Amino acid sequence: MKPIKSTSTEIDRESLLIDVRHELEMPSRRLFGKHILTLGGLAMLSGCSLSDDKSVETFLTRISRINDHVQQWLFDPNRLAPTYTEAQITRPFPFNAFYDIDDVPEVNGRDFRLKVGGLVQNKQAWSLADLYRLPSAEQITRHICVEGWSAIGRWGGTPFSEFLRRVGADTSAKYVGFKCADDYYESIDMPTALHSQTLLTFTYDGQQLPPRYGYPMKLRMPTKLGYKNPKHIMEIFVTNTFPGGYWVDQGYNWFGGS
Repeated sequence: MKPIKSTSTEIDRESLLIDVRHELEMPSRRLFGKHILTLGGLAMLSGCSLSDDKSVETFLTRISRINDHVQQWLFDPNRLAPTYTEAQITRPFPFNAFYDIDDVPEVNGRDFRLKVGGLVQNKQAWSLADLYRLPSAEQITRHICVEGWSAIGRWGGTPFSEFLRRVGADTSAKYVGFKCADDYYESIDMPTALHSQTLLTFTYDGQQLPPRYGYPMKLRMPTKLGYKNPKHIMEIFVTNTFPGGYWVDQGYNWFGGS
């Protein structure tokens, strides 16, 4: 096969392949088994040619979706993430967001009402007092960031599966979506939503959840990477329509398993 010549409308193929290899090494683009597949094999698997910027982005998006499907297939809803002791807690637990700590949203807890929608039987809004009366659970688990660092924290709240049961959620639906006070949005698969370690958290280290960690509530999933754990949750909905996510819509893998 002859090499593609570079023109004003075409990209040098060798340079293009270097860029694609670099993209595939990014945490947000990791592919199960990528070290045993050739780039050509991946291109055939995704059904894409690698001839210009648009085709490269299409290629990467399709590979990311393949990654999502493989992770979903490998996910075991009965397998538990490791837990730790209080002595192992990272102090202080790091602040992490797509903005500076001075820009953390302020939510008025007295007026707060959690909106519930989509494929649920009970769409009544929840006050914090209502949420605090739900069955309680606590875990000390590791938060794993896609940027390469991790930290261990102590989270308290209610099993998310219990909340979904209380609102009459259709647990055969594909997705649960979240809208947040800081304009973040995220979605997860239903098996992860029902996992026993997935918590709707209201406390951190035995105290009311501080604003920097997601007040009034954060979804804590030790089976997911950090960016999948939404903070400052204002609305929860169940749907069969793919909702995307803040980082997912910028190229990160959707499933985001840790």
